[in-house]
Amino acid sequence: MELLISSSIIPAQWDSIVAICIGIAFGFVLESSGFSSSRKMAGVFYGYDFAVLKVFFTAAVVAVIGIYYLDYLGFVDVTKLYIHPTYVWGAIIGGAIMGVGFIAGGFCPGTSLCGVAIGKIDAWIYVLGILIGVFIFSELYTFFEPIYNGYFLGNITLMDSFNWNPYWTIFIFSIIAIVAFVVADVVRKKIKKVFY
Repeated sequence: MELLISSSIIPAQWDSIVAICIGIAFGFVLESSGFSSSRKMAGVFYGYDFAVLKVFFTAAVVAVIGIYYLDYLGFVDVTKLYIHPTYVWGAIIGGAIMGVGFIAGGFCPGTSLCGVAIGKIDAWIYVLGILIGVFIFSELYTFFEPIYNGYFLGNITLMDSFNWNPYWTIFIFSIIAIVAFVVADVVRKKIKKVFY
């Protein structure tokens, strides 16, 4: 018998409350981890702090293992999960813009809001930049639309694209995460010796 998480467990009227609670918990974890600090966030690019890499890699590995384990147990049907559509040009150009903003400002959009919540001036300026960017994009949407919607591949994953076995993909991804953690520690120790 297949069990799916549905409105019979959490009524639809509670969606906003659940979303607010998850948002508060997520913000608390980000702040507790020091992710409202632009120095800590930018540290991954300069080699002195890899907490961001470790936290987000760990989150991705735990989430994908959890989802497929729940699928294996019959609590979740992976085939029915929403897959965000892939627009190649939008992903490449948007990723490049966000990457430059991340390095220059020391925040990603989520952590910048944590910085705003505790009154950091650099975070306020960063969020102002985001709002200006959103305004420009929305006003010039007809100009950007061919790029934004360019090279649409559908709602696919890497496993769909290359016809990979999901369990082997998760295993290899987990090994890559462990190797990345070890390499990050080696780099951090070398940078620390040089500069501190």
